[in-house]
Amino acid sequence: MQDAQDIINAAHQMADAARAAILPFFRTGLAADNKWQTGFDPVTEADRAAERAMREVLARLRPDDAILGEEYGKTEGSSGLTWILDPIDGTRAFLCGAASWGVLIGVSDGQDIIYGLIDQPYTRERFEGGLGRARLVTDSGEYPLAVRKVDLAQATLLTTYPEVGTPAEAEAFRRVSGQVRLTRYGLDCYAYGLLALGQVDLVIEAGLQSYDIAGPLAVVQAAGGIVTNWQGGPAHQGGQVIAAASAELHRAALALLNGGAA
Repeated sequence: MQDAQDIINAAHQMADAARAAILPFFRTGLAADNKWQTGFDPVTEADRAAERAMREVLARLRPDDAILGEEYGKTEGSSGLTWILDPIDGTRAFLCGAASWGVLIGVSDGQDIIYGLIDQPYTRERFEGGLGRARLVTDSGEYPLAVRKVDLAQATLLTTYPEVGTPAEAEAFRRVSGQVRLTRYGLDCYAYGLLALGQVDLVIEAGLQSYDIAGPLAVVQAAGGIVTNWQGGPAHQGGQVIAAASAELHRAALALLNGGAA
């Protein structure tokens, strides 16, 4: 792509701006508003400030691109590219002071997610994938991203909530969980970064929005993993999502999710 380097540079400037906006709020006892009438889906001034900061970078560097953000919705563009933004994925973890939340940036060309970042501002870890990149950038250096290869019985499975969506979706998840070596909960977007880094092998979730998965999808795919919905189709719109380190592991987990045998 002709402007690949411009896209990459803009994404990193956006992530830097989001870090600067968010970190003054972290572990400060920040108040949260609730988006839901029943249950608890929090949003904070840190979420809003981070998205505003990223939008300001785009307005300056790439004003013709469209934007889809969790907090401020859709802004139309004329370039054919859309930036898909989740300023804090894992606001519940943020409110708890846990460092599993992250800033998610994805870029769509209208057909595919071509590039993405998962940035954890507090630990200063930035997972990058697409447009020829597959790396983890930290203060101590840059490290290649590459998934590992294990079979289902040796796999580590992550998801954010033990409930995993509807009762039927939770039951499908348990079929996979019952066949793997280890299942862990509550890591939000950081789980996808760990998969790309070769530390875990499966992430299975339900009820996602496009801004929850666009950035992680690009990172996992760049590292050699597979991301689809639970039917094996495209996952960029969210909903039911499975990310796997290999085609074999993906097939085995997908069969279990859909009621068959691995």
